Amino acid sequence: MINKEQKLLAQWAVEFALKNGCQAARANLYNGTNSSFEIRDMKVDRLTQASESGLSIQVFVDGRFGSYSTNRLNKQELETFIKNGIESAKFLAEDKARTLPPAELYYKGNLPDLQLLDPAYASIQPDEKVRLAMNACNEAMGKDKRIISVSASFSDNVNNRYIIDSNGFEGETASSSFGLDAGVSVKGDGDARPESYWYDSSIFFNALIKEGIGTKALERTLRKLGQKKVESGKYQMLVDNLNSSRLVSPLINAIYGAAIQQKNSFLLDKLDQQVLGQNVSITDEPHRIKSPGARYFDNEGIATRQMPVFGNGVLKTYYIDVYNANKLDCQPTVGNPSILVLNPGNKDLDALIESIDKGIFVTGFNGGNSNSSTGDFSYGIEGFLVEKGKLVQPINEMNVTGNLITLWNNLAEAGNDPRKTSSWKIPSLLFDNVDFSGL
Repeated sequence: MINKEQKLLAQWAVEFALKNGCQAARANLYNGTNSSFEIRDMKVDRLTQASESGLSIQVFVDGRFGSYSTNRLNKQELETFIKNGIESAKFLAEDKARTLPPAELYYKGNLPDLQLLDPAYASIQPDEKVRLAMNACNEAMGKDKRIISVSASFSDNVNNRYIIDSNGFEGETASSSFGLDAGVSVKGDGDARPESYWYDSSIFFNALIKEGIGTKALERTLRKLGQKKVESGKYQMLVDNLNSSRLVSPLINAIYGAAIQQKNSFLLDKLDQQVLGQNVSITDEPHRIKSPGARYFDNEGIATRQMPVFGNGVLKTYYIDVYNANKLDCQPTVGNPSILVLNPGNKDLDALIESIDKGIFVTGFNGGNSNSSTGDFSYGIEGFLVEKGKLVQPINEMNVTGNLITLWNNLAEAGNDPRKTSSWKIPSLLFDNVDFSGL
């Protein structure tokens, strides 16, 4: 945690900056630790452990803005550091859009603890972390003669942050996370070397899934054997919950303040208009207890709130930070999403597969891009051909193309399986009439 002495140091830094030529200032004090234990073929491949602490300070000087960071937290050294930062900022171009947020938008405190920090973090010993990674590796190692290599890793981190500025904001966050993953590569036909992975993550160590990670990674790899292209055409497309966020990301990128201000968005001037299918509702729910991504304020201290992003296909908000709000002469919202929740459906993944007469089940995207101005996209994919509700052929080296507006207007159904460990809770998604290019 950030202790009282460290908080006093950050408070002093803001006051010192104001006394030495700043009209406004913000200090961000942080510390944290992280470790990872990587195993390859039942041998320890790499161990890393790091701790860091530092102070970043943002200075607003005569209509100019500078941001500087240091890990030297001695007050005497900080005096020189801050003075030099202020003098350097005076050489920058004037940009009056750089300001602190209006004070009335700040988070004021007094809400329940979001419970994002595992109090047992420091008590988990390195030998237990290595054991878990070894076990995940051992679950796949030697289980099939075609295996080339098996890897696994355990990782954890804890982060603490304290922010204070001269406009009246003061806020503190603390979070932890744990992860366990495994990856397997096997010898396929000819030069083919299929590989896949599986993982779990959690804020709390006791909630982390510790068994079956390597077994699942091997299962996902073996089912790729015999991958090939299939005939080009229009298919139903089912995207699993590991990859469905890939199709949400361009929608969110298109409603960031920078994209709107630079007129580089296919959702420009679409606020309160029907842009997606009526069955598409996405909500930002930042105050979910014990959920990754939960927070009471954004990076600028602006209070978060539950808000619709898309409601029955209607665009309800833009994510506008203070800088772009000043540029656009509008009110800031928050700078970026917290926890995105796409309204789930009633079917699990197996039921969605069974509902497909002829389609492609996408289990991975391999490169590609989307055009931020038009919404046109082209992605490489891998997965399975589905016929009459059955997976009949693993596929790869195919492309899916189209326009995001058209795609999301063709959402047929969402699954009931968003990943609880993700801050973007996007379930498996089934789309109609999607263009694939293959043979």
